[in-house]
Amino acid sequence: MNSYLADIDEQAEKMFFLLVKQMAKRESVTEQLKAADQMAWVGTMNNIRSRATEMVNAELIYV
Repeated sequence: MNSYLADIDEQAEKMFFLLVKQMAKRESVTEQLKAADQMAWVGTMNNIRSRATEMVNAELIYV
């Protein structure tokens, strides 16, 4: 059981980071934005992370 859960955790983590990276690229969330407007960057990244979490949960966790 522990190995199964560890595998699911690893899959979820990889999927999460891949989704965050893809969404940030698609929405033009760059280091330039971070340097120019930190609050906008933080807000956008929080939104992206929240959506990625929902997607991972729907695909892997709540199946």
